[in-house]
Amino acid sequence: MVVLPRTLVILLELAAAVVIVAGIQAAAWLVGPVFLALVIVITVHPVQARLRGWGLPAWASTTLLVLAVYGVLLVLAGVVVVSIARLATLLPSYAAEFSSLLGSVTAELARFGVGADQLRALAGTLDYGRLVGVVSGLLLGLTSLLGNLVFLLSLLLFLSIEASGAADRLAWIARDRAPIATALTGFVGSTRRYMGVNTVFGLLTGLVDTVMLGLLGVPLAVLWGLLVFITNYIPYVGFWIGLVPPVLLALLTGGWQLAGIVLALYTVVNFVLTSVIQPKYVGDAVGISVSLTLVALVFWGWVLGVIGAVLAVPLTLFAKSLLVDIDPKVRWTDAILGSTTTARLSAAAVGPPPGDDGRPTPPPDGP
Repeated sequence: MVVLPRTLVILLELAAAVVIVAGIQAAAWLVGPVFLALVIVITVHPVQARLRGWGLPAWASTTLLVLAVYGVLLVLAGVVVVSIARLATLLPSYAAEFSSLLGSVTAELARFGVGADQLRALAGTLDYGRLVGVVSGLLLGLTSLLGNLVFLLSLLLFLSIEASGAADRLAWIARDRAPIATALTGFVGSTRRYMGVNTVFGLLTGLVDTVMLGLLGVPLAVLWGLLVFITNYIPYVGFWIGLVPPVLLALLTGGWQLAGIVLALYTVVNFVLTSVIQPKYVGDAVGISVSLTLVALVFWGWVLGVIGAVLAVPLTLFAKSLLVDIDPKVRWTDAILGSTTTARLSAAAVGPPPGDDGRPTPPPDGP
């Protein structure tokens, strides 16, 4: 048997990974909605099991669950469409306010010694029409999560029907490939915990922000609350995406004072809920490090677009279950990919290395 050099094996594996990633990116229009539907079904499947535990037949529990998910998605899509239509008609009415604001900013910059040529160049780059296009493009990009709604709803229907036999399928896999079944079970559990906690905190944060913006008189408060709910699934940068549009609209509506109030309240509310309280509930349940999460956000956002950014953590968990968790030979990479707490718990379970218990290491047998 011919044994290939280790370097050649690594190069072939890297080449195969590049080909696979290129294929996923080319089929992003299919891979994104399919995985989104899979994650939704995984998240809500315990509700179906609870309904069956109450005595409902399988078909009735599946039907009720699918109808409930359909209703939520359709309501979200309707709110987004109506709000974006209102935003498109609202933004042009603030052109005069934007010009006045731009004039005051350039005047202040001139006081600090910025030349007239630089100010004219700055004013040209801050064209109001371009700003409207950027904001509208951002919002339309986020709504791509619900863009192919018919396809997504069809996937949800069939995956929900198939989910009733998931336990039997995993048991069948476990008979011949126990590590694969264990890895898939871990992926399902971690994804469910992650999506469940993010959904609860996203709803809470979006509701608080909507009420706060409504009381302050910022237009389209419901849209900005929905934007906060969606961007809560995007690690680290989701807060900034949800912050910029309402602050800009508050600036055009009530000036610097209102924009400062919105910025301060957003920072306090979202920081406390999503950066202080939420991590205590999520903990290290997903078992991946902070650095890996950030890299995964950039990578999956590049491969699949907005859906990839929203599903960066579940996609990383799925890739880890297929590449790491199913193979005991590479399980050691959990020490690098896993979080600090996960590594500490794993080390405590394994025990200290030989000779690290305060006693000298016994000499080896023989000369």
